[in-house]
Amino acid sequence: VRNKTNQSSNALKPKHREANEKSDEFCFRPFFFSKAYLIDAYWTPPTTNHFPPTSLSSPSLKVQATTLMAHSNIVHNGDFSDGLEPWYPNACQAFVVSSDSGYAVVTNRKETWQGLEQDITPQVSPGVTYNVSACVGVSGPFHESSQVLATVRLERDDSPTEYLFIGKTYASRDKWVDLEGTFSISNIPDRVVIYLEGPAPGKDLLIRSVTVKDSTSCDFQETEENKAAFSVYPPALNIIENHDFSDGLCSWNSNSCDSFVVGSNDCNSESYAVVNNRSETWQGLEQDITDRVSPGCSYKVSASVSVWGPVQRSAQVLATLKLEHQGSETEFKLIGKTYVSNDVWKTLEGTFALSGRPDRVVFFLEGPPPGVDLLIKSVTIHCESDNQFERSRDFSSAPEAAHHHIFLNSSFSDGLNHWSGRGCNLMLHESLADGRILPHSGTCFASATERTHKWSGIEQDITERVQRKLIYEASSVVRLSHSHHTVQATLYVQYLDQREEYIGISSVEANHDDWVKLKGKFLLNGSPARAVVYIEGPPPGIDVFVDHFEVKPAEKPPPSRRPYIESHVFGMNIVSNSHLTDGTIEGWFPLGDCHLRVGEGSPQILPPLARHSLRTTHEYLSGRYVLATNRSGTWMGPAQMITDKVKLFLTYQVSAWVKVGSGGGLTCPQDVNIALSVDGKWVNGGKVEVKDGDWHEVVGSFRIEKQAKKVMLHAQGPSPGVDLMVAGLQIFAVDHKARLSYLKGQADMVRKRNVRLKVTGLDPNELSGATVKIRQTSNSFPLGSSISRSNIDNEDFVEFFLNNFKWAVFGNELKWSWTEPEQGNLNYRDADEMLGFCETYNVETRGHCIFWEVESAIQPWVQELSEPTLEAAVENRLTDLLTRYNGKFRHYDVNNEMLHGSFYRDKLGFDARAKMFRTAHELDPLARLFLNEYHIEDGFDSRSSPEKYIKLVHKLQKKGAPVGGIGIQGHITSPVGHIVRNALDKLSTLGLPIWFTELDVSSVNEHVRGDDLEVMLWEAFAHPAVEGVMLWGFWELFMSREHAHLVDADGEVNEAGKRFLEIKREWLTFVEGGVEDEGGFEFRGYHGSYVVEVVTCEGKYVKNFVVEKGKSPVDVIIEL
Repeated sequence: VRNKTNQSSNALKPKHREANEKSDEFCFRPFFFSKAYLIDAYWTPPTTNHFPPTSLSSPSLKVQATTLMAHSNIVHNGDFSDGLEPWYPNACQAFVVSSDSGYAVVTNRKETWQGLEQDITPQVSPGVTYNVSACVGVSGPFHESSQVLATVRLERDDSPTEYLFIGKTYASRDKWVDLEGTFSISNIPDRVVIYLEGPAPGKDLLIRSVTVKDSTSCDFQETEENKAAFSVYPPALNIIENHDFSDGLCSWNSNSCDSFVVGSNDCNSESYAVVNNRSETWQGLEQDITDRVSPGCSYKVSASVSVWGPVQRSAQVLATLKLEHQGSETEFKLIGKTYVSNDVWKTLEGTFALSGRPDRVVFFLEGPPPGVDLLIKSVTIHCESDNQFERSRDFSSAPEAAHHHIFLNSSFSDGLNHWSGRGCNLMLHESLADGRILPHSGTCFASATERTHKWSGIEQDITERVQRKLIYEASSVVRLSHSHHTVQATLYVQYLDQREEYIGISSVEANHDDWVKLKGKFLLNGSPARAVVYIEGPPPGIDVFVDHFEVKPAEKPPPSRRPYIESHVFGMNIVSNSHLTDGTIEGWFPLGDCHLRVGEGSPQILPPLARHSLRTTHEYLSGRYVLATNRSGTWMGPAQMITDKVKLFLTYQVSAWVKVGSGGGLTCPQDVNIALSVDGKWVNGGKVEVKDGDWHEVVGSFRIEKQAKKVMLHAQGPSPGVDLMVAGLQIFAVDHKARLSYLKGQADMVRKRNVRLKVTGLDPNELSGATVKIRQTSNSFPLGSSISRSNIDNEDFVEFFLNNFKWAVFGNELKWSWTEPEQGNLNYRDADEMLGFCETYNVETRGHCIFWEVESAIQPWVQELSEPTLEAAVENRLTDLLTRYNGKFRHYDVNNEMLHGSFYRDKLGFDARAKMFRTAHELDPLARLFLNEYHIEDGFDSRSSPEKYIKLVHKLQKKGAPVGGIGIQGHITSPVGHIVRNALDKLSTLGLPIWFTELDVSSVNEHVRGDDLEVMLWEAFAHPAVEGVMLWGFWELFMSREHAHLVDADGEVNEAGKRFLEIKREWLTFVEGGVEDEGGFEFRGYHGSYVVEVVTCEGKYVKNFVVEKGKSPVDVIIEL
């Protein structure tokens, strides 16, 4: 081989390693020998001859065969000219359309991963990089684009299956697009399969051609033309020092981790850095480039990166810029990202520009999960500006590009040009009120005067300058002529089909005395025919002053890093002298002018939920309590400072015994609240209603996410003059990970079932050595999300939704205030279109809601109706809605939040509530009818305790209401599993199915948000009475709460979203093994749909089956 290679072309030489002139020894990459071996041992000439069979007859031609294969397509029948052979549809169906150029159609797809695959094991070699190219399309009822992915599956008998991501593209109906990517494998597994997947279920995947070629010819050939061009056009100056690590780690610093350089050797002249001992995703390698960058320049970044370590499929690598400013917070800019697998080098690319000059500019690479090493081969940063060498280093600032500012004349420097009044007049002022009202900035401000409606205000049309699926930030400074009211920035959108939408951007409480800042973000899902931003809010007659009003693309914040929490002990009470063991109140002080002393006669055991969380039964209390007397305000009671004891981002459980005295003429139930004052801001720690002379447990939780100067704990709540007693107050950090291990064991009992497979149709000899691979394709536990009409115009939203949810609930579009905002003006268009979307994709739906008991949520015309006309309107609402959608919605929330509102009960009597249920059941007997409430599960609200919810259900049932289910909204902060479980246990005594109907969790840190979501999903999944979970959204800017989203507005899944996807994967069962002699195979798996693959000496057999709920084993017969 060596002698033959000396005569071959330079294409066989690595371009970075020339032959040793003094020896016939060459330094080859190992795969050359591996490929020659593979050809000799395994390769069989395909029917379409890439070279004559005689090429194998002579040993001297083996390397030549290798060279030819590098230029040929290793995928057989890549253009489908021979039908489907040897392609295989993965748990779906496929056929080939014959025309001038044939193509494959993959249809009857129920999951995104279903597609077309081909076994390429004999054709691939380790160490080789393969270029993949495919021409693909999609077909389906909707026109939005869909994601198509190319993937390689590596199967090994002795380890889990591995998946390598090759590349992806977005394809639309009636349009072919190219999908390209690369892959490489470090060693040959038992089986290598390439497949195409990705579009949403229900969409057909179309494939015109697939090619996979060895890239070595491109890697090792350098033409004379390229060399000449390179000499004429020299590369731009790389501002990164020691970019290829040829000088070790000189100029580089490792960020809170370790690093070293792997030097060159005889077979590879390229060095690379290894960043190891990483305990956080943000740890990596950095370089200070402050003196080498200039404001106004655009810089292009390129880095060759890889990873090594426990990576299942691929790991994210990020290029980031850290901008340090003296006197202000450090800013992080994401430059670019890529996904890499073990031993595969990828190029990470991106750009950045500086608008000003920070005190320090640091470039760094980060991203893989903790424990995974980051490998870096080279880094280049080039200035893309034509005049980069002429640009002044002293250039201190650069104006942003004009297209960055969506508003024109935002500071009124050009008068009122581009602005108009929406139901009002506009005026420009240098000052008002004899100089007492001056511009906040600049020389003038505008006022919206003679306003005729609350929606009247200053506006600007941005139709021609706004883009869909791009996040914008709106900011203004506002003030009122008199009084104080809410001022809101709103986006009005009219679409091509005349549909209208109003999007609230932000709101602020404004007043006459000073300027206040109004700031928020928005995003358009669809393409607008008209888009207008305006300011509204105060009642007519109040002028709104606007100092400036800007709208521009929002900068994306850097990804969250898991917070570092100093040493702490889970389960340790941070309250001083909570047991009052020595009989003194040391550590406590009176909040207000009340008096404190120690009393005797309180319970001598811990409160129940404290015992459950701490898993202890042996700790006893002293029987003493803190007594607060002479209380002249509800906020007065015992208090103590806990500033130094509270750790940021830890969840703390609160539990205490409380009791009230009979002073102050006590005649009604009293609220007792354990609260915190965090730098003067009230934080709820739990609330309970006390209406007798007994001791009650108050339970709750809290978390602090911003460093506070003062944190005070205090008890409060009862009316002035009523004595307050507190005993055994416990506040301790909760370890949710310890809870998860218990919940997974519970889920195994509740959500799994034993399965007995029986393979028949073959004799025992044919079954010898047979294997089975069982993959669960979906879990039957219902999981859904709320959606809005505009969401389904965003193909990225639709893709994530259909990939991850089987149920939908409409956020607003089915509410009475939406479908009939004015009496007789019915609007079912949005609900019809959303229901059509769900029916197309086989998504089940919940109807939310028929009525809403809270007065502030009821449209004005309904509030103004007299009793007889209101009763008729209620009847019409029921008839219109449930007749129109008869049989369409599986569930209905009949009368939302009856524990928090009483509009219909006060107007029509309690029986009106029960009548709503009765009439709804008569109109749509198949729909399950739910109650729906919030704060049931967290102890935060004394109005909506589990006990009160149970009492409400019983009252409705006594009135003949066919209650079919219990809805827990689940808008929860700092959840504690034991508290949630306690509420579920109490509600389960009703014998009705429980659903979390509007679940969301909120934290500024995405990792902590993911922890909270994990707690809630596992608590629901592990409880036998819970039959489904609906998230109240997942997409940024389309959530009811801030810092609750799982997917950023640009479609990137954040850390909380990644945790959600991991949980979903944990709810799937994957099993493989050998078939017993009698053809049996047993396993225990989650309820849901499965695909089983049986491989025998006769071939491979695939069968779908379903594991339903049940306690006895389920038998699955596989007839071969």
